[in-house]
Amino acid sequence: MSELLPQPEKRRRIPPRVREAVALICKGRARTITAAAKKVGLSREYLSRALGEPHIAEHLRQRAARAVAILSGHAAARITELINKSRSDHVAFEASKFSLGVAGIRPQPEAQLNVNIDIKAGFVIDLTEDRPMKLVAVGNAAVGGGEPAALPGAPATE
Repeated sequence: MSELLPQPEKRRRIPPRVREAVALICKGRARTITAAAKKVGLSREYLSRALGEPHIAEHLRQRAARAVAILSGHAAARITELINKSRSDHVAFEASKFSLGVAGIRPQPEAQLNVNIDIKAGFVIDLTEDRPMKLVAVGNAAVGGGEPAALPGAPATE
């Protein structure tokens, strides 16, 4: 008996103008889908729909990752330039701090003090059917002894 091997998935074709629009977006020559569509002669709706297709979205991700990888060397050189040649001490400090943070060197976070005070204030409406409805203010144990206090003008409770 022969086993059926899974057929490799066919590579779906990306239309040339969509490919060009993706290149414009990744190179920063078009900031929006509308601008990219206009530059390559497509409608915004068509390009938006095309970018939603899985094979085209994957192409866009690959192009963007390639662009970021290429520019990372330039970004590192710029950070080094800011650290070494900046006229502003503040800019040099921030660039140094960023560079150290990327390297995993960070200052210890300062101790945090959390204060949790349990204060209950407000009103409670008793809606049980066996007793008449009453409105009571809820007091704090430290202030009102923890017992509900009757509101002025409210009927007395049993």
